[in-house]
This record gives sequence, C-alpha cells and structure tokens, in this order.
Amino acid sequence: MNKSFLMAAALLSTALVAQADGLFVSIHSGAAMAQGAGLVLASQALEQKVEVRVLLCDAAGDIAVSGQNMPSLKPRNVTPQQMLQGLIKAGAKVEVCALYLPNTGRAASDLLAGVTAAKPAEVVAHLLKPGVRTLAF
Repeated sequence: MNKSFLMAAALLSTALVAQADGLFVSIHSGAAMAQGAGLVLASQALEQKVEVRVLLCDAAGDIAVSGQNMPSLKPRNVTPQQMLQGLIKAGAKVEVCALYLPNTGRAASDLLAGVTAAKPAEVVAHLLKPGVRTLAF
C-alpha cells in the first residue's frame, strides 16, 4: 500500500466514524491488500475511540487461523494477521462467520487468541443498533 492510499483510508475512516457509535467491518476477500485495507480502517476507528467489530468469512477467515503464512504489506511490513492481532489487543471484537469453522474443517482451537465464532443472531442485533456503520471488503 502506498502513502496516498493510507492517507485516503485514514480520511475515509474519519468521515465514516464521525458520529458513529460503532464500526462493523466484514472481510471476505482472500486478497491481502483488501484485507489490509479493512484492518487499517478498523484500526483508525479504534484510535478514534469507536467500538469496532470485525467479521471474517470465506478466505478472510484464514487470517484468524494460528500460524498462517501471509505476505507482508508495505509501508509497515506487517501481515494481515499481525494487523488483526493488533486490533484484538486494542479492544476490537473479532469473529469468524458461523459458516467458516464447519466448512473448512477447522476447530475453534485453531483460531488466534481473542477470535471466536460468530453467532448470527448476535451479529444481526449488533448491526441493527443505531449508529453502527458498516464496511465490507
């Protein structure tokens, strides 16, 4: 990612979280740059004291599996998994979609510490709260 992209992402996140009570980021892409873009915006929202919830599904669920080999993204030279771990440490709620574990043959024990399987009813209840903004990658 280049500097202009990161700057645009920061400006977009500022506009999106203005007056927001929460940010819900859904990532399903297997492309590292798309994953990184979603995680960068989630990180910016956390820095602006907005509650962040991340849902990983399909190929993006692999970000949450311990020990994944992933490419590093410039300019910070971090992987999407490292970015995700930073979000978790900063207080974001991170889940894999309810379909991820049973359809990949993985178990909850394969996930990074702090990542859980989503419960669809809880996700919908969260999305229906006033003031929750959504992004999808």
